[in-house]
Amino acid sequence: MDRVMARFSKVLRTGLLTASASALLVLAACSEYQGTLPKHMRPLDSGTRALLERKGMDQRSPIMVRIFKEEATLEVWKLQKSTGRYAFLKDYEICAWSGVLGPKKKEGDRQAPEGFYTIRPAQMNPNSKYHLSFNMGYPNAFDRSLGRTGSELMVHGACSSRGCYSMTDEHIQEIYTLGRLAFQGGQRDFQVNAYPFRMTPRNMARHRNDPNMPFWMMLKEGYDHFEIVGQPPKVDVCENRYVFNAVAANGQGFNASGQCPDMSMPERIRVAVAEKQARDNIKLMQLAERLDRKENTNGSQAITLAMAQPSTAQRASPIAISTAALPTEPAATSTLLSSAPAQSTVPIVASAASQPSPDPAPPVPTPRPAAPVVAAAPASTPAAEPAAPANSDFLPVPELRTEEVATPAPAPAAEQPAAPEPKREKLLADDGAATLEERMFVESAPLDPSVANAYAEAEAEEGGLTGFVLRLMKQDQ
Repeated sequence: MDRVMARFSKVLRTGLLTASASALLVLAACSEYQGTLPKHMRPLDSGTRALLERKGMDQRSPIMVRIFKEEATLEVWKLQKSTGRYAFLKDYEICAWSGVLGPKKKEGDRQAPEGFYTIRPAQMNPNSKYHLSFNMGYPNAFDRSLGRTGSELMVHGACSSRGCYSMTDEHIQEIYTLGRLAFQGGQRDFQVNAYPFRMTPRNMARHRNDPNMPFWMMLKEGYDHFEIVGQPPKVDVCENRYVFNAVAANGQGFNASGQCPDMSMPERIRVAVAEKQARDNIKLMQLAERLDRKENTNGSQAITLAMAQPSTAQRASPIAISTAALPTEPAATSTLLSSAPAQSTVPIVASAASQPSPDPAPPVPTPRPAAPVVAAAPASTPAAEPAAPANSDFLPVPELRTEEVATPAPAPAAEQPAAPEPKREKLLADDGAATLEERMFVESAPLDPSVANAYAEAEAEEGGLTGFVLRLMKQDQ
Protein backbone atom coordinates (compact mmCIF):
# COMPACT_ATOMS: atom_id res chain seq x y z
CA MET A 1 0.00 0.00 0.00
CA ASP A 2 2.83 2.37 0.88
CA ARG A 3 4.41 1.67 -2.50
CA VAL A 4 1.12 2.47 -4.27
CA MET A 5 0.66 5.66 -2.30
CA ALA A 6 4.25 6.73 -3.02
CA ARG A 7 3.73 6.15 -6.75
CA PHE A 8 0.43 8.06 -6.64
CA SER A 9 2.10 10.96 -4.82
CA LYS A 10 4.87 11.08 -7.43
CA VAL A 11 2.36 11.12 -10.30
CA LEU A 12 0.38 13.86 -8.56
CA ARG A 13 3.47 16.02 -8.05
CA THR A 14 4.50 15.54 -11.67
CA GLY A 15 1.03 16.56 -12.84
CA LEU A 16 0.99 19.65 -10.66
CA LEU A 17 4.44 20.70 -11.89
CA THR A 18 3.36 20.22 -15.50
CA ALA A 19 0.17 22.22 -14.96
CA SER A 20 2.12 25.01 -13.26
CA ALA A 21 4.63 25.15 -16.09
CA SER A 22 1.81 25.28 -18.66
CA ALA A 23 0.11 28.09 -16.76
CA LEU A 24 3.34 30.07 -16.65
CA LEU A 25 3.81 29.61 -20.39
CA VAL A 26 0.27 30.83 -21.05
CA LEU A 27 0.78 33.87 -18.84
CA ALA A 28 4.06 34.63 -20.55
CA ALA A 29 2.43 34.41 -23.97
CA CYS A 30 -0.44 36.70 -22.92
CA SER A 31 1.91 39.28 -21.49
CA GLU A 32 4.85 39.05 -23.88
CA TYR A 33 5.78 42.67 -23.33
CA GLN A 34 7.70 42.93 -20.06
CA GLY A 35 9.07 46.48 -20.35
CA THR A 36 8.11 49.66 -18.53
CA LEU A 37 6.58 51.67 -21.38
CA PRO A 38 3.00 52.88 -20.85
CA LYS A 39 0.34 50.82 -22.64
CA HIS A 40 -0.19 53.31 -25.47
CA MET A 41 3.51 53.14 -26.42
CA ARG A 42 4.04 49.39 -26.28
CA PRO A 43 5.39 47.64 -29.38
CA LEU A 44 3.59 44.99 -31.40
CA ASP A 45 4.11 41.45 -30.21
CA SER A 46 6.48 39.13 -32.05
CA GLY A 47 3.67 37.19 -33.74
CA THR A 48 2.17 40.29 -35.35
CA ARG A 49 5.61 41.56 -36.39
CA ALA A 50 6.31 38.23 -38.07
CA LEU A 51 2.92 38.36 -39.81
CA LEU A 52 3.68 41.84 -41.16
CA GLU A 53 7.01 40.64 -42.49
CA ARG A 54 5.44 37.63 -44.23
CA LYS A 55 2.86 39.87 -45.90
CA GLY A 56 5.45 42.41 -47.05
CA MET A 57 4.10 45.22 -44.88
CA ASP A 58 5.97 47.83 -42.89
CA GLN A 59 4.95 48.40 -39.28
CA ARG A 60 4.48 52.11 -40.02
CA SER A 61 2.67 51.82 -43.34
CA PRO A 62 -0.92 53.21 -43.59
CA ILE A 63 -3.89 51.24 -42.30
CA MET A 64 -7.66 51.18 -42.72
CA VAL A 65 -10.34 49.43 -40.65
CA ARG A 66 -13.54 47.68 -41.68
CA ILE A 67 -16.25 46.74 -39.16
CA PHE A 68 -19.05 44.22 -39.74
CA LYS A 69 -21.76 44.22 -37.07
CA GLU A 70 -23.56 40.99 -37.87
CA GLU A 71 -20.32 39.02 -38.11
CA ALA A 72 -18.96 40.83 -35.00
CA THR A 73 -15.66 41.32 -36.83
CA LEU A 74 -13.18 44.17 -37.08
CA GLU A 75 -10.65 43.92 -39.91
CA VAL A 76 -7.35 45.77 -40.22
CA TRP A 77 -6.00 46.30 -43.75
CA LYS A 78 -2.55 47.68 -44.43
CA LEU A 79 -0.73 49.19 -47.39
CA GLN A 80 1.48 46.60 -49.06
CA LYS A 81 4.78 47.95 -50.31
CA SER A 82 5.09 45.68 -53.34
CA THR A 83 1.68 46.51 -54.81
CA GLY A 84 0.73 49.95 -53.52
CA ARG A 85 -2.64 48.45 -52.57
CA TYR A 86 -4.18 47.72 -49.21
CA ALA A 87 -4.11 44.05 -48.25
CA PHE A 88 -5.85 42.17 -45.48
CA LEU A 89 -3.70 41.93 -42.34
CA LYS A 90 -5.80 40.50 -39.54
CA ASP A 91 -9.30 40.35 -38.09
CA TYR A 92 -10.48 40.61 -34.49
CA GLU A 93 -13.69 39.50 -32.84
CA ILE A 94 -15.80 42.42 -31.60
CA CYS A 95 -16.51 41.58 -27.98
CA ALA A 96 -19.69 43.69 -27.76
CA TRP A 97 -21.67 46.23 -29.78
CA SER A 98 -25.01 47.66 -28.79
CA GLY A 99 -28.26 48.23 -30.59
CA VAL A 100 -29.43 46.50 -33.76
CA LEU A 101 -28.44 46.52 -37.42
CA GLY A 102 -28.84 50.02 -38.78
CA PRO A 103 -27.31 53.50 -38.36
CA LYS A 104 -27.15 55.59 -35.22
CA LYS A 105 -29.71 58.42 -35.40
CA LYS A 106 -29.89 60.25 -32.08
CA GLU A 107 -28.16 60.69 -28.77
CA GLY A 108 -29.13 57.95 -26.33
CA ASP A 109 -30.42 55.37 -28.82
CA ARG A 110 -27.45 53.15 -27.94
CA GLN A 111 -26.86 52.35 -31.59
CA ALA A 112 -23.34 51.69 -32.85
CA PRO A 113 -22.67 53.84 -35.97
CA GLU A 114 -22.61 52.65 -39.56
CA GLY A 115 -20.89 54.63 -42.30
CA PHE A 116 -17.52 56.10 -43.27
CA TYR A 117 -15.50 57.75 -40.53
CA THR A 118 -12.08 59.40 -40.36
CA ILE A 119 -9.68 58.89 -37.45
CA ARG A 120 -6.98 61.49 -36.72
CA PRO A 121 -4.27 61.49 -34.03
CA ALA A 122 -6.26 63.72 -31.66
CA GLN A 123 -9.03 61.09 -31.60
CA MET A 124 -6.66 58.48 -30.16
CA ASN A 125 -7.05 58.31 -26.38
CA PRO A 126 -4.15 56.83 -24.38
CA ASN A 127 -5.86 57.73 -21.09
CA SER A 128 -9.11 55.88 -21.73
CA LYS A 129 -10.89 54.31 -18.79
CA TYR A 130 -11.52 51.42 -21.20
CA HIS A 131 -7.82 50.49 -21.46
CA LEU A 132 -7.29 52.30 -24.81
CA SER A 133 -9.72 53.83 -27.30
CA PHE A 134 -10.19 56.00 -30.35
CA ASN A 135 -13.16 58.22 -31.15
CA MET A 136 -14.94 57.33 -34.42
CA GLY A 137 -15.81 60.97 -35.17
CA TYR A 138 -19.58 60.50 -35.13
CA PRO A 139 -21.51 62.45 -36.33
CA ASN A 140 -19.70 62.93 -39.63
CA ALA A 141 -20.84 65.28 -42.42
CA PHE A 142 -23.41 62.77 -43.68
CA ASP A 143 -24.87 62.21 -40.21
CA ARG A 144 -25.08 65.96 -39.53
CA SER A 145 -26.80 66.60 -42.86
CA LEU A 146 -29.66 64.38 -41.64
CA GLY A 147 -29.80 66.03 -38.21
CA ARG A 148 -28.42 62.99 -36.43
CA THR A 149 -26.98 63.50 -32.95
CA GLY A 150 -24.67 61.62 -30.64
CA SER A 151 -21.22 61.77 -29.12
CA GLU A 152 -18.54 59.72 -27.45
CA LEU A 153 -18.80 56.87 -29.95
CA MET A 154 -15.62 54.84 -29.57
CA VAL A 155 -13.77 51.70 -30.46
CA HIS A 156 -12.39 50.71 -27.05
CA GLY A 157 -11.45 47.88 -24.71
CA ALA A 158 -13.14 46.50 -21.59
CA CYS A 159 -15.69 44.38 -23.50
CA SER A 160 -18.66 46.62 -22.61
CA SER A 161 -20.72 48.75 -25.00
CA ARG A 162 -23.34 51.53 -24.87
CA GLY A 163 -23.29 52.54 -28.53
CA CYS A 164 -19.61 51.73 -29.09
CA TYR A 165 -17.65 48.88 -30.61
CA SER A 166 -15.95 47.17 -27.69
CA MET A 167 -12.95 44.87 -27.96
CA THR A 168 -10.99 42.86 -25.45
CA ASP A 169 -8.09 44.79 -23.92
CA GLU A 170 -5.62 42.57 -25.79
CA HIS A 171 -7.25 43.32 -29.15
CA ILE A 172 -7.63 47.08 -28.65
CA GLN A 173 -3.98 47.16 -27.57
CA GLU A 174 -2.90 45.78 -30.94
CA ILE A 175 -5.36 47.80 -33.04
CA TYR A 176 -4.39 51.00 -31.23
CA THR A 177 -0.69 50.25 -31.70
CA LEU A 178 -1.16 49.66 -35.44
CA GLY A 179 -2.88 53.04 -35.69
CA ARG A 180 -0.19 54.81 -33.67
CA LEU A 181 2.60 53.34 -35.78
CA ALA A 182 0.80 54.35 -38.99
CA PHE A 183 0.57 57.94 -37.74
CA GLN A 184 4.24 57.90 -36.84
CA GLY A 185 4.98 56.65 -40.36
CA GLY A 186 3.28 59.70 -41.91
CA GLN A 187 -0.38 58.75 -42.31
CA ARG A 188 -2.46 61.78 -41.36
CA ASP A 189 -5.73 59.92 -40.88
CA PHE A 190 -7.20 56.49 -41.44
CA GLN A 191 -10.68 55.36 -42.40
CA VAL A 192 -13.09 53.22 -40.42
CA ASN A 193 -15.78 51.77 -42.71
CA ALA A 194 -18.60 50.41 -40.50
CA TYR A 195 -21.11 48.08 -42.19
CA PRO A 196 -24.14 46.16 -40.91
CA PHE A 197 -22.77 42.96 -42.50
CA ARG A 198 -20.57 41.91 -45.40
CA MET A 199 -22.16 43.63 -48.37
CA THR A 200 -22.77 40.54 -50.52
CA PRO A 201 -25.88 39.88 -52.63
CA ARG A 202 -26.86 37.01 -50.35
CA ASN A 203 -26.67 39.10 -47.19
CA MET A 204 -28.50 41.99 -48.85
CA ALA A 205 -31.25 39.59 -49.96
CA ARG A 206 -31.62 38.19 -46.44
CA HIS A 207 -32.28 41.72 -45.15
CA ARG A 208 -34.39 42.84 -48.15
CA ASN A 209 -37.38 43.79 -45.95
CA ASP A 210 -35.37 46.04 -43.64
CA PRO A 211 -36.29 49.75 -43.93
CA ASN A 212 -32.56 50.58 -43.91
CA MET A 213 -32.07 48.95 -47.32
CA PRO A 214 -31.68 52.25 -49.30
CA PHE A 215 -29.02 53.37 -46.80
CA TRP A 216 -27.24 50.03 -47.03
CA MET A 217 -27.26 50.11 -50.83
CA MET A 218 -25.42 53.43 -50.56
CA LEU A 219 -22.88 51.94 -48.12
CA LYS A 220 -22.37 49.03 -50.50
CA GLU A 221 -21.16 51.45 -53.18
CA GLY A 222 -18.25 52.49 -50.96
CA TYR A 223 -17.63 48.82 -50.18
CA ASP A 224 -17.48 48.08 -53.92
CA HIS A 225 -15.04 50.93 -54.56
CA PHE A 226 -12.61 49.50 -52.02
CA GLU A 227 -12.99 45.96 -53.39
CA ILE A 228 -12.22 47.18 -56.93
CA VAL A 229 -9.54 49.81 -56.31
CA GLY A 230 -7.74 48.38 -53.29
CA GLN A 231 -7.57 51.84 -51.70
CA PRO A 232 -9.85 53.51 -49.12
CA PRO A 233 -12.35 55.50 -51.19
CA LYS A 234 -12.31 59.27 -51.27
CA VAL A 235 -15.56 60.10 -49.45
CA ASP A 236 -17.67 63.24 -49.89
CA VAL A 237 -21.30 64.09 -49.11
CA CYS A 238 -23.91 65.99 -51.12
CA GLU A 239 -27.72 65.84 -51.31
CA ASN A 240 -27.57 63.96 -47.98
CA ARG A 241 -25.77 61.07 -49.68
CA TYR A 242 -22.26 59.66 -49.70
CA VAL A 243 -20.37 59.98 -52.98
CA PHE A 244 -17.15 58.11 -53.67
CA ASN A 245 -13.96 58.82 -55.65
CA ALA A 246 -15.59 61.80 -57.36
CA VAL A 247 -14.11 65.18 -58.36
CA ALA A 248 -16.34 68.25 -58.43
CA ALA A 249 -16.23 70.19 -61.70
CA ASN A 250 -14.89 73.75 -62.06
CA GLY A 251 -13.40 73.89 -58.60
CA GLN A 252 -16.75 73.50 -56.87
CA GLY A 253 -17.02 71.89 -53.46
CA PHE A 254 -19.35 69.32 -51.93
CA ASN A 255 -22.14 70.62 -49.73
CA ALA A 256 -23.54 67.83 -47.55
CA SER A 257 -27.13 69.15 -47.69
CA GLY A 258 -26.87 71.00 -51.00
CA GLN A 259 -27.17 69.88 -54.58
CA CYS A 260 -24.36 67.71 -55.89
CA PRO A 261 -22.07 69.53 -58.35
CA ASP A 262 -21.20 68.11 -61.73
CA MET A 263 -18.85 65.23 -60.93
CA SER A 264 -16.25 63.24 -62.77
CA MET A 265 -14.48 59.99 -62.00
CA PRO A 266 -11.57 58.07 -63.55
CA GLU A 267 -13.19 55.99 -66.28
CA ARG A 268 -11.70 52.66 -65.28
CA ILE A 269 -13.00 53.07 -61.73
CA ARG A 270 -16.39 54.17 -63.00
CA VAL A 271 -16.75 51.24 -65.41
CA ALA A 272 -15.36 48.61 -63.03
CA VAL A 273 -17.61 49.68 -60.14
CA ALA A 274 -20.66 49.90 -62.41
CA GLU A 275 -20.03 46.42 -63.78
CA LYS A 276 -19.62 44.96 -60.29
CA GLN A 277 -22.83 46.64 -59.17
CA ALA A 278 -24.68 45.27 -62.20
CA ARG A 279 -23.50 41.72 -61.52
CA ASP A 280 -24.35 41.98 -57.83
CA ASN A 281 -27.75 43.52 -58.51
CA ILE A 282 -28.73 40.69 -60.85
CA LYS A 283 -27.70 38.14 -58.23
CA LEU A 284 -29.46 40.14 -55.50
CA MET A 285 -32.76 40.29 -57.40
CA GLN A 286 -32.63 36.58 -58.17
CA LEU A 287 -32.06 35.72 -54.52
CA ALA A 288 -34.66 38.23 -53.28
CA GLU A 289 -37.36 36.93 -55.61
CA ARG A 290 -36.57 33.35 -54.61
CA LEU A 291 -36.86 34.23 -50.92
CA ASP A 292 -40.06 36.21 -51.56
CA ARG A 293 -41.68 33.16 -53.15
CA LYS A 294 -40.52 30.96 -50.29
CA GLU A 295 -41.57 33.33 -47.49
CA ASN A 296 -44.54 34.99 -49.23
CA THR A 297 -43.07 38.49 -48.91
CA ASN A 298 -42.42 41.34 -51.34
CA GLY A 299 -38.96 42.53 -50.31
CA SER A 300 -37.73 42.52 -53.91
CA GLN A 301 -39.91 45.60 -54.54
CA ALA A 302 -38.07 47.52 -51.82
CA ILE A 303 -34.75 46.50 -53.36
CA THR A 304 -35.90 47.69 -56.80
CA LEU A 305 -36.75 51.09 -55.32
CA ALA A 306 -33.38 51.26 -53.56
CA MET A 307 -31.59 50.45 -56.83
CA ALA A 308 -33.42 53.28 -58.58
CA GLN A 309 -31.36 55.87 -56.70
CA PRO A 310 -28.40 56.58 -59.03
CA SER A 311 -24.96 55.82 -57.66
CA THR A 312 -21.88 58.02 -57.97
CA ALA A 313 -20.63 55.82 -60.81
CA GLN A 314 -23.87 56.46 -62.74
CA ARG A 315 -23.90 60.20 -62.13
CA ALA A 316 -20.23 60.95 -62.74
CA SER A 317 -18.77 61.70 -66.14
CA PRO A 318 -15.41 60.17 -67.14
CA ILE A 319 -12.25 62.12 -66.46
CA ALA A 320 -10.33 62.83 -69.66
CA ILE A 321 -7.13 60.80 -70.01
CA SER A 322 -4.91 63.88 -70.19
CA THR A 323 -6.28 65.35 -66.95
CA ALA A 324 -7.14 62.20 -65.04
CA ALA A 325 -6.04 62.93 -61.50
CA LEU A 326 -7.87 62.98 -58.21
CA PRO A 327 -6.06 65.66 -56.17
CA THR A 328 -6.84 64.08 -52.81
CA GLU A 329 -6.62 60.42 -53.86
CA PRO A 330 -3.63 58.10 -53.79
CA ALA A 331 -1.68 57.88 -57.02
CA ALA A 332 -2.65 54.24 -57.41
CA THR A 333 -6.31 55.28 -57.56
CA SER A 334 -6.21 58.55 -59.47
CA THR A 335 -3.47 58.09 -62.03
CA LEU A 336 -3.38 54.43 -62.92
CA LEU A 337 -7.08 53.67 -62.85
CA SER A 338 -7.93 56.53 -65.20
CA SER A 339 -5.64 55.69 -68.09
CA ALA A 340 -7.95 53.37 -70.01
CA PRO A 341 -10.07 54.45 -72.99
CA ALA A 342 -13.69 55.27 -72.26
CA GLN A 343 -16.15 52.40 -72.15
CA SER A 344 -19.91 52.30 -71.86
CA THR A 345 -21.30 51.74 -68.38
CA VAL A 346 -23.39 48.66 -67.64
CA PRO A 347 -26.80 49.67 -66.21
CA ILE A 348 -26.94 49.37 -62.44
CA VAL A 349 -30.63 48.49 -62.13
CA ALA A 350 -31.17 45.01 -63.55
CA SER A 351 -34.12 42.64 -63.43
CA ALA A 352 -33.78 39.06 -62.30
CA ALA A 353 -34.45 37.85 -65.82
CA SER A 354 -31.58 39.81 -67.31
CA GLN A 355 -28.13 38.32 -67.69
CA PRO A 356 -24.68 39.70 -66.79
CA SER A 357 -22.84 41.56 -69.48
CA PRO A 358 -20.69 39.28 -71.67
CA ASP A 359 -18.00 41.94 -71.80
CA PRO A 360 -14.69 40.87 -70.26
CA ALA A 361 -13.96 41.87 -66.69
CA PRO A 362 -12.16 45.20 -66.27
CA PRO A 363 -8.38 44.85 -66.31
CA VAL A 364 -6.59 44.93 -62.99
CA PRO A 365 -4.40 48.06 -62.93
CA THR A 366 -0.66 47.97 -62.65
CA PRO A 367 -0.23 49.16 -59.06
CA ARG A 368 2.21 51.71 -57.74
CA PRO A 369 3.02 52.72 -54.17
CA ALA A 370 0.82 55.53 -52.99
CA ALA A 371 0.44 58.04 -50.21
CA PRO A 372 -2.58 57.50 -47.95
CA VAL A 373 -5.96 59.09 -48.59
CA VAL A 374 -6.59 62.49 -47.03
CA ALA A 375 -10.32 62.43 -46.38
CA ALA A 376 -12.61 65.31 -45.48
CA ALA A 377 -12.63 66.15 -41.78
CA PRO A 378 -15.72 66.21 -39.58
CA ALA A 379 -16.66 69.71 -38.52
CA SER A 380 -16.07 68.81 -34.90
CA THR A 381 -14.65 65.86 -33.09
CA PRO A 382 -16.59 64.73 -30.04
CA ALA A 383 -14.34 63.75 -27.20
CA ALA A 384 -15.61 61.46 -24.50
CA GLU A 385 -12.29 61.29 -22.70
CA PRO A 386 -9.09 63.35 -22.60
CA ALA A 387 -7.17 62.75 -25.82
CA ALA A 388 -3.54 63.52 -26.46
CA PRO A 389 -2.78 66.41 -28.84
CA ALA A 390 -1.36 65.48 -32.22
CA ASN A 391 2.05 67.02 -31.49
CA SER A 392 2.61 65.27 -28.15
CA ASP A 393 5.27 62.71 -27.36
CA PHE A 394 2.49 60.13 -27.42
CA LEU A 395 1.91 60.54 -31.14
CA PRO A 396 4.67 62.21 -33.13
CA VAL A 397 3.21 62.91 -36.56
CA PRO A 398 5.77 63.93 -39.19
CA GLU A 399 4.73 65.67 -42.37
CA LEU A 400 3.21 63.42 -45.00
CA ARG A 401 5.84 62.14 -47.39
CA THR A 402 5.11 63.22 -50.95
CA GLU A 403 8.21 62.21 -52.87
CA GLU A 404 7.63 60.31 -56.08
CA VAL A 405 8.20 56.56 -55.94
CA ALA A 406 9.22 54.62 -58.99
CA THR A 407 6.55 52.33 -60.37
CA PRO A 408 7.57 48.67 -59.97
CA ALA A 409 7.85 46.61 -63.13
CA PRO A 410 4.78 44.43 -63.78
CA ALA A 411 5.14 40.79 -62.85
CA PRO A 412 5.52 38.25 -65.68
CA ALA A 413 2.30 36.67 -66.84
CA ALA A 414 3.19 33.38 -65.20
CA GLU A 415 3.41 35.08 -61.81
CA GLN A 416 0.00 36.72 -61.97
CA PRO A 417 -2.51 35.51 -59.35
CA ALA A 418 -4.45 32.47 -60.45
CA ALA A 419 -8.15 32.74 -61.25
CA PRO A 420 -10.57 31.82 -58.44
CA GLU A 421 -11.08 28.10 -58.07
CA PRO A 422 -14.29 26.56 -59.45
CA LYS A 423 -15.36 25.90 -55.85
CA ARG A 424 -16.16 29.63 -55.42
CA GLU A 425 -18.46 29.66 -58.44
CA LYS A 426 -20.14 26.43 -57.31
CA LEU A 427 -20.79 27.76 -53.83
CA LEU A 428 -22.19 31.04 -55.10
CA ALA A 429 -24.54 29.24 -57.47
CA ASP A 430 -25.92 26.63 -55.07
CA ASP A 431 -27.91 27.55 -51.97
CA GLY A 432 -27.94 24.14 -50.34
CA ALA A 433 -24.53 22.70 -51.18
CA ALA A 434 -22.49 24.69 -48.69
CA THR A 435 -22.52 25.47 -45.02
CA LEU A 436 -23.28 29.00 -43.80
CA GLU A 437 -19.61 29.45 -42.86
CA GLU A 438 -18.49 28.39 -46.33
CA ARG A 439 -20.89 30.71 -48.11
CA MET A 440 -20.01 33.60 -45.81
CA PHE A 441 -16.31 33.22 -46.46
CA VAL A 442 -16.54 32.61 -50.21
CA GLU A 443 -18.89 35.52 -50.84
CA SER A 444 -16.83 37.87 -48.67
CA ALA A 445 -13.62 37.28 -50.63
CA PRO A 446 -12.87 40.34 -52.82
CA LEU A 447 -13.15 40.05 -56.59
CA ASP A 448 -9.69 41.43 -57.19
CA PRO A 449 -7.14 38.57 -57.17
CA SER A 450 -4.48 40.48 -55.22
CA VAL A 451 -6.97 41.23 -52.43
CA ALA A 452 -8.47 37.74 -52.56
CA ASN A 453 -5.03 36.23 -52.12
CA ALA A 454 -4.62 38.26 -48.95
CA TYR A 455 -7.74 36.61 -47.59
CA ALA A 456 -6.45 33.19 -48.57
CA GLU A 457 -3.27 33.75 -46.58
CA ALA A 458 -5.36 33.76 -43.40
CA GLU A 459 -5.64 29.98 -43.70
CA ALA A 460 -2.03 29.67 -42.59
CA GLU A 461 -2.42 31.95 -39.60
CA GLU A 462 -2.70 30.78 -36.00
CA GLY A 463 -5.35 33.34 -35.03
CA GLY A 464 -8.09 35.37 -36.66
CA LEU A 465 -11.72 34.60 -37.40
CA THR A 466 -11.09 33.91 -41.09
CA GLY A 467 -8.57 31.19 -40.28
CA PHE A 468 -10.99 29.79 -37.71
CA VAL A 469 -13.82 29.58 -40.26
CA LEU A 470 -11.55 27.86 -42.74
CA ARG A 471 -10.56 25.27 -40.16
CA LEU A 472 -14.23 24.63 -39.39
CA MET A 473 -14.86 24.15 -43.09
CA LYS A 474 -12.09 21.57 -43.35
CA GLN A 475 -13.43 19.66 -40.35
CA ASP A 476 -16.88 19.44 -41.96
CA GLN A 477 -15.51 18.04 -45.22
